[in-house]
Amino acid sequence: MKGKRIFETAAVILGILVFYAVVLVSCENKVIYHPHVYPEGEWHAADGLAVEDVWFKASDGTKLHGWYFPATEARATLLFFHGNAGNLTHRVDNIQRLMPLGLNVFIFDYRGYGKSEGAPDEAGLLKDAQAAYDTLVKERKVPPDTVILFGRSLGGAFAADVAYHNPAAGLILEAAFTNARDMAGAMFPVLPIGWAIRSKLNAVDKVPDITIPKLIIHGTDDEVVPYRLGRKLYDAAAEPKAFYDLPGVGHNNTYRLGGQAYFDRIHRFVDEALADSKPKLSNKQAP
Repeated sequence: MKGKRIFETAAVILGILVFYAVVLVSCENKVIYHPHVYPEGEWHAADGLAVEDVWFKASDGTKLHGWYFPATEARATLLFFHGNAGNLTHRVDNIQRLMPLGLNVFIFDYRGYGKSEGAPDEAGLLKDAQAAYDTLVKERKVPPDTVILFGRSLGGAFAADVAYHNPAAGLILEAAFTNARDMAGAMFPVLPIGWAIRSKLNAVDKVPDITIPKLIIHGTDDEVVPYRLGRKLYDAAAEPKAFYDLPGVGHNNTYRLGGQAYFDRIHRFVDEALADSKPKLSNKQAP
């Protein structure tokens, strides 16, 4: 009798877990993407700054919006792939602190974020990421060997994809994860949903073939993307590569708590990447 009750209880718990797993998978994009659509956001954050509105289209015709911040005597251009929440306006403070490193900064909103049209999903965001790169290199004629790809959190997956398919000077991945399955396991350790989710967001299978210089930055106390996933991403990456620990730093306070040492490390990486840079494809498979 006791054994029967245990079995019945286990069956109920299993049923509840399966139910929640099905619910999570069915609304997968809402779990992953948390856009702030215009007029939500801090649209006055760039007031007083030299900034240019940039409108461009993805390959499927989706109209996208970005901001281009020119730096005085810039030596490189940083293409900023932001994370899964908010929109580009929430990154202005971060951008202002990056520009003194001699970097123009181009940040854009994925489809469904800010002023960009559409709704977010992985296939669409991959198109958006490529379109942003093409806007810099093909439309604005920025030399690929002066482009630094900067992917933060979710943006790391898209920055890695662009680096895999296109030439660039360097790739910075900050608070980034390996792939969607690993991230699902970290977020929902009790629910076995990794096998069922459709999203790949797979950076870990691309970094072994990305041969441009790479800097991977991760806070040791990251409460969103576990530090171990940042290390796993680094371990999989091809040389040249470097890992920069931020002791005691979490997910959303990297550049604030990292202090001047954080920006000095990025500055040094850009120096090294530009010195090593040549217009070339960044992976082994591209022709």
